[in-house]
Amino acid sequence: MRGVVFDGKQARVVDDLEVRDPGPGEVLVAIAAAGLCHSDLSVIDGTIPFPPPVVLGHEGAGIVEEVGAGVTHVVPGDHVSLSTLANCGACADCDRGRPTMCRKAIGMPGQPFSRGGTPLFQFASNSAFAERTVVKAVQAVRIPDDLPMESAALIGCGVLTGVGAVLNRARVDRGESVVVIGAGGIGLNVLQGARIAGATTIVAVDANPAKEAVARQFGATHFVDASAVADAPAAVKEILPTGADHAFECVGNVRLIRQAIDLLDRHGQAVLLGVPGFTEEASFRVSSMYLDKTVMGCRYGSSRPQRDIALYAELYRKGQLLLDELVTEVYPVEDFAKAADDAKHGRVARGVLTF
Repeated sequence: MRGVVFDGKQARVVDDLEVRDPGPGEVLVAIAAAGLCHSDLSVIDGTIPFPPPVVLGHEGAGIVEEVGAGVTHVVPGDHVSLSTLANCGACADCDRGRPTMCRKAIGMPGQPFSRGGTPLFQFASNSAFAERTVVKAVQAVRIPDDLPMESAALIGCGVLTGVGAVLNRARVDRGESVVVIGAGGIGLNVLQGARIAGATTIVAVDANPAKEAVARQFGATHFVDASAVADAPAAVKEILPTGADHAFECVGNVRLIRQAIDLLDRHGQAVLLGVPGFTEEASFRVSSMYLDKTVMGCRYGSSRPQRDIALYAELYRKGQLLLDELVTEVYPVEDFAKAADDAKHGRVARGVLTF
């Protein structure tokens, strides 16, 4: 079968992948569509260290082909959106409703794939850039059959992360102000999360002026073109003179993390969603924190995927959550190199690979 494999030096499409049958508590899914996220590119460029060879992809949707023993919530033929969260469901964190903190879901990659007898790792417990993948049952969330697969694929990473950061982690409230630094795939979902939450002033900041229209479509009330002003934070302060209630950094740049913190009003929250290099450090003025400011990390939108994916699918069907509009271009998997180049250079909000 076809898939995208990173061998430690380059990523390329192969056609001789094999995947094992599902075991107890597992599901075999035929992937229909998979979004190309910057996390996949970060494996290729080394920003996210991951052992090769690995089958890439972690944002996908497809159809259940087979289930292992003990799986009852999905059956063959069900349409599912896949999460990356292979949590155990039994530890203290899972029991508290914090599956993103499950230690069994972090840093323990399996090897369900093989190629020519050589085992390959699974990226993010998912590997959606393959015609078929095996995931834990908890990762497969049933969705309505009428959701387009290209749109449904995006729920499992970009939507869960961006919208979840707003609703689950920051808990943005009605009437509050939000600044979103970076209007890429994650930033757009933060923008629409802020809109859904009822924020009244939502400022998008990006160095690409072409993103203004889509940022406003997703919920931005203001747009600051960081390429056209000498001081983007000052431009934001003209809109929010006392600062923002919430600032989300969606780029992964330590300089922008500092800006997010400095843009906060008293009692404001800076939420870090972008992924800098793993050894990079950020700084801030400590004295400012005594105004009850908070710097918050956020893993995967602090999501509970079985609940949240179903919720977001319903919000989409009601016209409140935008999914189709996230899909800038659809590529056959054979065009992975072009899709990756478009994503790297910011030409798309989300590119989607199909099989």
